Amino acid sequence: MTTVQDAAEKLAQAFAETRQIKPFSDDDTGFDLAKGYEVQRALTAKRVAGGAREIGVKVGFTNTQIWSRFGIKAPVHGPVFDTSMAADPADICRFMEPLIEPEIVLKLGAKPFASMEDAELLACVEAIAPGFELVHSIYPDWRITAADSVASGAMHGALALGEFVPVSADWAEALTRFKVELLCDGELRDEGQASNLLGSGPLAVLRHLLGLSTCPPLAAGDLISTGTLTQALPIAAGETWQARFDGLPLAPLTLRLT
Repeated sequence: MTTVQDAAEKLAQAFAETRQIKPFSDDDTGFDLAKGYEVQRALTAKRVAGGAREIGVKVGFTNTQIWSRFGIKAPVHGPVFDTSMAADPADICRFMEPLIEPEIVLKLGAKPFASMEDAELLACVEAIAPGFELVHSIYPDWRITAADSVASGAMHGALALGEFVPVSADWAEALTRFKVELLCDGELRDEGQASNLLGSGPLAVLRHLLGLSTCPPLAAGDLISTGTLTQALPIAAGETWQARFDGLPLAPLTLRLT
């Protein structure tokens, strides 16, 4: 049986060496979601001890259209660190089987609570930015269970942000109706919409997160990456990706990969 500390150490070493490992669930039939979050917390503690600072949360698999591809049946979450913020251009050589995901990133201006009405929850969001999350798999061929995904930090690699735009109460409807186009080197690769995020958009993701016992305490200043709006697509060095939003006052986000 895999111990929490052994799993966290194995992951830490594999990430440091950019080396893939077998999913823990291959050899440990008791490696469930609860244990996955325990391993994630232990791995996070190692990263914080090494100098990283937690700045928010990424929520993964909020787009139900990709569940069947990865064998996942519910969203998962993991930490975002200051050390995982990507710049333009973004160096992807340290990532294993990387994929790109266009997302909406929330910046909290006040502490949210699960009991809040939608208007109150929106009032806790100070600003919104377009984002690209680069996810990657420590497990070969993206062969994962939810528990394996969670243990590795929910597959988080890096987060690239566009300009934050202040949010007001009249954004409520727009956040449930906007659309996005995902382009690579000027060619349209996929399209998405707000309803791909748990049926109704980024605020639904925030509410879902607040309802989880595994969710860390959220506070003003935290970033919440709300999950991919399109299919998660493979990337390679030399490509330039762009996300264009329709229905929200967000500038296109461009990311060059090296």
